[in-house]
Amino acid sequence: GIPGRGAFPQPLSFRLLGSLYAKIEIQEKTMGYFGVIDTETNWFDQVMSIGAVIGDEKSLRPAAARYYIFPEEAAAGGMYESVLLLDTPVRPIYASRAEAMADLGDWLTKNAVTSLFAYNAGFDKNHLPELGHFSWFDIMRIAIYRQSNPKIPDWADCFSTGRMKRNYGVEPMLRLLSGNGDYRETHNALFDALDELEIIRLLEKPLRDYIPL
Repeated sequence: GIPGRGAFPQPLSFRLLGSLYAKIEIQEKTMGYFGVIDTETNWFDQVMSIGAVIGDEKSLRPAAARYYIFPEEAAAGGMYESVLLLDTPVRPIYASRAEAMADLGDWLTKNAVTSLFAYNAGFDKNHLPELGHFSWFDIMRIAIYRQSNPKIPDWADCFSTGRMKRNYGVEPMLRLLSGNGDYRETHNALFDALDELEIIRLLEKPLRDYIPL
């Protein structure tokens, strides 16, 4: 089996932006599920960890999560290696890339996930060609335009197209959407994937409004 794989620890709760999420596990199926993916890379631009969250299409809340660490790639070091082993709400799965990608693909497919979302999704899609058969959507394309994000303030510097010129990364965007000026991005792949799901929820846009890559 996959090293590190097993039942979720109990209790399985954590805080994000001051909100308390309940256990991350698939409950009664509602309208369906979608995936949110984040990757962290090492100094050689190789993926060393993946955070994957299954979101509920109705509530836009997390329904399940997995966190993979690739020991060989992580050993090379990277900008965010210091947060690889944070106390994440699910146990990390230590596996080779081939094992992890096979497991991730099976897990998503088992839960009828066909769409994957990410902030600046082109980066994650390009680094995960094994997931190329899924439909990918970029959260950022909704978040950074006045037309689709009414929370962009009047004083924000934008192009004539309505697109923000600067300060639209995950951290400033979540501060803007949540009103929490103390929020800090962890750069841990799982927590970042959960943050990106929170951006989807706070944007209050139906998933059909997102444009595929």
